[in-house]
Amino acid sequence: MLGRPISHSLSPVLHRAAYAALGLDGWRYDTLECDDAALPDLVGELGPEWVGLSVTMPGKVAALQVATAVSARARAVGAANTLVRAGEGWAADCTDVDGVAGALRAAAGFTTGERAVLLGAGGTARAALVGMASLGVHEVTLVVRDAGRAAATLDCAEVLGLRVQVVGWDDGGLAERCARGALAVNTVPATASAMVAAAVAAAPVVLDAGYSPWPTPVAAAVMAAGGRLASGLDMLLHQAFGQVEQFTGCPAPREAMRKALHEATGGTHALPL
Repeated sequence: MLGRPISHSLSPVLHRAAYAALGLDGWRYDTLECDDAALPDLVGELGPEWVGLSVTMPGKVAALQVATAVSARARAVGAANTLVRAGEGWAADCTDVDGVAGALRAAAGFTTGERAVLLGAGGTARAALVGMASLGVHEVTLVVRDAGRAAATLDCAEVLGLRVQVVGWDDGGLAERCARGALAVNTVPATASAMVAAAVAAAPVVLDAGYSPWPTPVAAAVMAAGGRLASGLDMLLHQAFGQVEQFTGCPAPREAMRKALHEATGGTHALPL
């Protein structure tokens, strides 16, 4: 696992539980402090015994750039959280997309819907766009604090063929937009999203990418309103399934991974499969 900071990561819990359940006793999963600038040299020096890498911030764009093969969804997102050994090079993918789609289906019971509201325009937001598109979303209201920083997210939406309307953070009609849509996805930190939590909770289904501390302001508002909710911890679990399968070539032992994450986080989330 490459990233900075990295000590807080729960990915080792998931991967180590998976390898134990699969009987891969000789496998190791460790964390390495590595920023985006150092990532190319580090990856280039890894020997053939390395079969895969998980990548978190700030190295996801750099991971895409060092790859010799790139999946269509990683290219659409413009970032990769997964590198898998491919001959003399590395294949890049973005299982964050699986995290979004899996969390919405399993935790929030979402099946399909045409319209959605998306808060934020960073890398997580682009993964959310691809995940939502895979679930049938065609129209997205993008809520941003600075429209000038949304170019990459708008490019992603164009690749996906999504219709996008950009509105400001202080848009007075946010609650109505959320209520009219099939779901809302929040990728903005809790400190910023607190001011719009009640409006977001008007959506019938909400995915809040945060999970610590829990409940986030958005999550608390959704639970108070009786809405269906998925969290960033659900996303973390579901994105890890695809990574394990790409690294090992074996079906992910989902129940073992869910149990390990549930125990490691004190049972705060049900983490349905």
